[in-house]
Amino acid sequence: MSTAPDQTRPATSGLPAAQSFDRRAALLFALVALLFIGTGFMQSWNTTLTILNMGLVSAIMALGVNMQWGYAGLFNVGIMGFVALGGLAAVLVSMPPVGEAWAAGGLRVLLGLVLGAATIVAAILAYMRLPVGRMRTLAMLVILVGGFILYRRVFDAGVAAVEAIDPATTGYLGGLGLPIILAWPVGGLLAAGAAWIIGKTALGLRSDYLAIATLGISEIIIAVLKNEDWLARGVKNVTGLPRPVPYEIDLQANERFLAFADRIGADPVTFSSITVKLSYAALFVVVLLTLIWLSEKAWNSPWGRMMRAIRDNEVSASAMGKDVKARHLQVFILGSAIVGMAGAMMTTLDSQLVPGTYQPLRFTFLVWVMVIVGGSGNNWGAVLGGFLIWWLWIQVEPLGTLLMQGITAGMSEDAWLRNHLLDSAAYMRLFTMGVILLLVLRFSPRGLIPER
Repeated sequence: MSTAPDQTRPATSGLPAAQSFDRRAALLFALVALLFIGTGFMQSWNTTLTILNMGLVSAIMALGVNMQWGYAGLFNVGIMGFVALGGLAAVLVSMPPVGEAWAAGGLRVLLGLVLGAATIVAAILAYMRLPVGRMRTLAMLVILVGGFILYRRVFDAGVAAVEAIDPATTGYLGGLGLPIILAWPVGGLLAAGAAWIIGKTALGLRSDYLAIATLGISEIIIAVLKNEDWLARGVKNVTGLPRPVPYEIDLQANERFLAFADRIGADPVTFSSITVKLSYAALFVVVLLTLIWLSEKAWNSPWGRMMRAIRDNEVSASAMGKDVKARHLQVFILGSAIVGMAGAMMTTLDSQLVPGTYQPLRFTFLVWVMVIVGGSGNNWGAVLGGFLIWWLWIQVEPLGTLLMQGITAGMSEDAWLRNHLLDSAAYMRLFTMGVILLLVLRFSPRGLIPER
């Protein structure tokens, strides 16, 4: 009796599956590298390095989401909130403290936060220890209402005093004044803490409810960043964050740097910008490679096999004694920590925190496209998707404008079709992302580099 060929595996031409996979991955990464190199020759190397650095950060975000979705099948649509927490960490760690603000109301703000946390803890303890009945309900109401009133009286007075201190330039407490590179792991810790809170309340729900919960909490985080000026200046933004690499103006004032630029025949201004971007790229590559190495070790370990078993059949895994909810919480925290770290790295690269720029289109939808196109369940596929999709996101709009200009070159300037096509070039990004996603789902539903 003849058997049908396995339609889920690519043709291997007699090679083992692993060798075929490695060759395919190497070819795809080489093609993406050619896109970046071509950008350098056709436009500028400054542009290429700018796209590359954000591509590295996007690849790390995709790696964290792939850990949640590819490892455990957790549908997290609150990526934006975890990225924002990483950005907040960059401010809290690296910016110098504002002494006048601390003297005016810093301690009252901290005391108010402590009172708020103590109120929640006291209400939880009352609920757990008091017997069911009217007494427990009354005790919880007294604790919550009284604690809330006390919290607001202390906290609001402190916030008003802090935000009144030179609001045009500060109006917030500042940070710890530490090296900004320390904000990267701190960003991961903040995101992990938020993920623990979300996971303890929502991971027992169905996947669609988890998606709603993560989206809602993400919006809450952004709302807090926009409205609590004492924390990170709100919509007034925090600019001038310290750098882990030299400033361009400092390099241009360095005699040895100028001598080296003259020796290779480079313009000092352009060469200083390229040097700074290369320095960022080197730091980001170290982080990305470290995370890939750790992810691959975890994926190929007994823990990784257990996570795949839970993902594929939760009922069977639970019947074999695996604590499904605990493992889901574990991987949800790990993936969120990686996303938070990437958020801190992105804010470091931008040297500013702008809460208004955290939009679901950029920090949720686009990252999901990276994971799906690259190949969910495959760490290298997620990284490939991060580079490829970010390059397309940046380059498609100018390329689309050139295309529309070429198509309408023979039309009169007042032709309605010409104006319509030129106006449509602004939507080429969204159109291209949709087309790519549809093509990949149709012809390679497991992604460009599918799970082995």
